[in-house]
Amino acid sequence: MASTTFADRPIKKLCLFDVDGTLTPARQGASQEMLDMLAQLRKKVAIGFVGGSDLVKIAEQLETDGKKAIDKFDYGFAENGLTAYKMGKELPSQSFIKFFGDTEYKTLVNFILHYLADLDIPIKRGTFVEFRNGMINVSPIGRNATIQERHDFEAYDKIHQVRSAFVKKLKETFPQYDLTYSIGGQISFDVFPRGWDKTYALKHVEDEGFEEIHFFGDKTYLGGNDYEIYTDSRTIGHSVKSPDDTIRLLKELFLS
Repeated sequence: MASTTFADRPIKKLCLFDVDGTLTPARQGASQEMLDMLAQLRKKVAIGFVGGSDLVKIAEQLETDGKKAIDKFDYGFAENGLTAYKMGKELPSQSFIKFFGDTEYKTLVNFILHYLADLDIPIKRGTFVEFRNGMINVSPIGRNATIQERHDFEAYDKIHQVRSAFVKKLKETFPQYDLTYSIGGQISFDVFPRGWDKTYALKHVEDEGFEEIHFFGDKTYLGGNDYEIYTDSRTIGHSVKSPDDTIRLLKELFLS
């Protein structure tokens, strides 16, 4: 039986959404059509977002209408759920640095920075390693790249597999660290302790008694940052190609 928190929803199911490429174009704002669709969906089922980015970045993308992101969703999971909200209230969080340790972290980051310095790609910008509460994010081009530069790097990476080669090298160099390397978005990959992928968010919802938990994401292939939660036995996974594809699926499944 679903939690009494959601007693007003006629369908006792939960829909969880990746952000980049699923609810919004990568690092861009959600369309009004998407926000209207989610508001309509929320009248029927519980909804939540599950992003790899920190809450500030996710909020930039989902607050295009001026309303707080955590108030438009029943659940808000930033950094794969290591920062979590339910009905606008913060839940207990976890810390990468406390779990991993400063000495190990410094060794890892020093290697990453040396690798990046020697990496020959068409352009580099700034913020190559971003430290977050539950992970680090590594970007060969740098997170300060413009939207067009992000598109260009994504196309370049599909041919030259820059991120895949980087991840392979890290796995070979640090087998003693029990880490997961997850490629997501257009320009970067995340590094976090094993088990801290997006399935971490399910810890916060699995005891709520939902009949089904549906997950929608675009990076659902092996190595993509939606893969683990998409294939998890606790979820019904839906692979989408764009925000428009997400809207189409939601209409078919819940709003027809």
